[in-house]
Amino acid sequence: LSDLPECIILHILSFLTIQHAVQTCVLSTRWKHLWKRMPTLNLNSHEFMTLKIFSVFVSKILSLRDTSTALHAVNLIRGRTIEPRLLKRFLNYVISHNTHLQRLGISVCGDIGLVFNCVSSCRALTSLTLSVRPKWSDSTATLFPKSLNLPLLTSLDLTNFAFCGDENGCAEPFLAFTKLNSLVIFDCKVRDAQILSISNNTLVNLAMHYNSSLHAKIKLNAPSLCTFNYTGSYHIHEICGSGLSSVKKLNIKSAHFSASKYALVLFSWLINFANIESLTVTSTVLQILSLVPDVLKVKLRCFHNLKSLKVELIQIRAGSLLLLIQEAMIEKAAAKSPKEVVKLRKAFETSFEPPAIPDGIVDFLRQNSPSAEVNISTEDPCSFNLKQIEESIKGVNINNYRSRFSMRSSARLPRLSVRSSSSVAPGLAAKSASAAEPASDAAPASAAEPAKSASAAEPASGAAPAS
Repeated sequence: LSDLPECIILHILSFLTIQHAVQTCVLSTRWKHLWKRMPTLNLNSHEFMTLKIFSVFVSKILSLRDTSTALHAVNLIRGRTIEPRLLKRFLNYVISHNTHLQRLGISVCGDIGLVFNCVSSCRALTSLTLSVRPKWSDSTATLFPKSLNLPLLTSLDLTNFAFCGDENGCAEPFLAFTKLNSLVIFDCKVRDAQILSISNNTLVNLAMHYNSSLHAKIKLNAPSLCTFNYTGSYHIHEICGSGLSSVKKLNIKSAHFSASKYALVLFSWLINFANIESLTVTSTVLQILSLVPDVLKVKLRCFHNLKSLKVELIQIRAGSLLLLIQEAMIEKAAAKSPKEVVKLRKAFETSFEPPAIPDGIVDFLRQNSPSAEVNISTEDPCSFNLKQIEESIKGVNINNYRSRFSMRSSARLPRLSVRSSSSVAPGLAAKSASAAEPASDAAPASAAEPAKSASAAEPASGAAPAS
């Protein structure tokens, strides 16, 4: 590895957090100062025992890094409140090295004004990931600025923001991003608006996750939109606009809802996204869709291009959705005979559960594309009668693997977990992380034996071992 050109080694190191990159200084004399010339800074407080250790480490990194090396990518992950002085120093450092900065990710509770002052100065940004909350607040949404101008931005990922409406009650926060390709909206809301308008001619990928506080209709005007990922809880947003027919891939995850009105909203989605080739849903989405009166009798005018239908089986939680499904089944039984109703009620009393996939709903969806491939997956095969499902759906493939919905979009801030080295950076005296600071030309003390991530097998040590 050491025989590789320095530019290749630096590229490899760029995939690590700076904490783990610093540890490579023990490999050889050549590697001792390589980390100082990395074009990336990935800082994650989750890998440190305490905020104090993290703060000392970040301060040392900013002091020792080669200032002549351009920054291309920066990620700062500190989910809780960060020391104001540390945040200010970090942001000032980014501002002073932002000429070539293309990717920026910040997840903090801190001074919002300082963060946006930094962001707006980074004119070369192509990717921006923000999760910013006011100091000492876990619930207050941050106002997204209308004046943010990043002409080269192609990827935007926002968490916990509020979009303000205009005098017409419409919020249009993304008009200025004329090159936007990918947009992720997570746990956001609108203020003084009834419509959230997503208007962008270049947008290809859109993801909306857990925006239950966003009480507004979604208006899409994105003629290039190809993929739409949606995750909801207790709420499905009404969607309209001219950017729906271009969508080829539609992924919908919804675990449970509190009102039957969302069945008709969901049905309208099928009509609007008429040209999709791939549809991925949870089984609860199919349960909700089955609540539409006489839905199986409807002749669809959509889904003529459907090639793939994927269903993830998840259990229905006890609550309003389960009651609605039971009521719908009883209503259908009543049309047959009173005996069927009595029989069904007794079954419900003995913990009888409705079928995971409502009868006929899969064939309903592929009525205009009968050759569409059907794949069913689940993380919990013991909770479902997979044999019955296989027998009831023609040509179905059943797979057991991890849910595709288990992770957010790849645009999210990474949480890297790399095995740490037990060695000590050369020249470091044995000190605890809270002891005196290391020499200015040495690797940061806390980097010699970093606190491991929560997912690591061993507990974090929080102190630098003896050299």
